[in-house]
Amino acid sequence: MTAESDAPVIVVLGSINMDLVTTTARRPDPGETVLGTGFAMVPGGKGANQVIAAQRSGAVTQFLGAVGDDMFAAELRRALTDSDVAVERLRTVPGPSGIATIVVDDGGENTIIVVGGANTRLTELTDADLAAIAAADILLCQLEIPIDTVATAARHARAHDTTVLLNPSPVRCLPAELWADIDVAVLNSGEAEQLGADLTPVPHVVVTRGAAGATYRGPGDIQLSRPSPHVDVIDTTGAGDAFTGALAAAWRRGPQWALNWACTAGSLATTRLGASSAIPTGEEIAAVMSAE
Repeated sequence: MTAESDAPVIVVLGSINMDLVTTTARRPDPGETVLGTGFAMVPGGKGANQVIAAQRSGAVTQFLGAVGDDMFAAELRRALTDSDVAVERLRTVPGPSGIATIVVDDGGENTIIVVGGANTRLTELTDADLAAIAAADILLCQLEIPIDTVATAARHARAHDTTVLLNPSPVRCLPAELWADIDVAVLNSGEAEQLGADLTPVPHVVVTRGAAGATYRGPGDIQLSRPSPHVDVIDTTGAGDAFTGALAAAWRRGPQWALNWACTAGSLATTRLGASSAIPTGEEIAAVMSAE
């Protein structure tokens, strides 16, 4: 996929954080101190990662979210604009921006602590926000912002024939009326197991399975699967977000194509350190797919 005149318009409503990333040979046990091998500050957050992934996959994107008035705000905003994401609906609120403390071991596995900051204050949508959602082809949301805000956006999208794609992470109990407004759910295997029957009313469910790739369940119990390309893993942080954003950008080409595209994007994202900085471009994804 490349950016074309018929590229999908995707609005992403979600979180934006500064990721504080520490690398270490192994992650510490409770009460243990270990020596780190490196440190970096990298813009991230599920919403920001996913909108950048969608943009790099060829979509036309706009981000709805919030940053604080602290030292991280300008850099977080710049990370989006440098990726050509529209930020007219990115608001500034008093207080700290969101942050995530991430520890990555030599195997590429990570542990993450998120402090919501400004993301938790995204409690209402303006008329301009709602208009952007109504005009989009796809609304993409996650759960690092207040659920009531996600529910309002999904309901408005459904009323205006905008496809609603939800990444229900971090997993939590959601009202049945929100699930009824979801067209596509994208989640990992552990999250799918926790949610169980809650996913039943969702027409399209995509489950990521790490190195094993991903599966799709569609209307009429259609089942599809796609293995992940083999890569040398450096950091799995943000790989799921790269997958989700790429899937959203490719969705209009059909579930099988979107699954193939997203699995390739997610795998490539694990070959670099960081979250948003590791997201591949459409050209990189297409090159891997054409070589298979």
